[in-house]
Formats: sequence, structure tokens, C-alpha cells
Amino acid sequence: MSDPLIADKKPAVLELEAGTYAWCRCGHSKNQPYCDGSHRGTGLTPLIFKIEAKKRAALCQCKHTQNPPFCDGTHSKL
Repeated sequence: MSDPLIADKKPAVLELEAGTYAWCRCGHSKNQPYCDGSHRGTGLTPLIFKIEAKKRAALCQCKHTQNPPFCDGTHSKL
């Protein structure tokens, strides 16, 4: 398994509708913070997560959060 790439050192703050999402864990996706299939061969797979009701969320883009897929501020230490 390879280490994830840092896509950005700030979260993607988004208004998410209720539904299922695939968060990019590898950092290779061109559709950050979502998976576009670029993880193939990295040993990393996307995190599938569900939002029950519309909400504003900060999704991690540094890929080092301890609370995936949500930002926990780890990017400030990288």
C-alpha cells in the first residue's frame, strides 16, 4: 500500500445533499475530494460514506485526517 498524495492543505467545505459519496483516500483523483477511479494500483480504495440530511461539511483533502472523510485540522501540521 502506498502513502496518499496530499491533494490540498485545506479542506473542501461543501454543502452536501443527502446521499452516498465516495471520498478519495489516495489523493490522485482529479475530482477532489471525490474518487474518480485514479486509485487503481495504489493499494488505497475510496471511503464510501453516507449523509442522511443536507449539511455543510469540511472534507479532508490532505488525506491524513484521523476522522475520514472529515477534516480534523491535521493539514496544519503537514
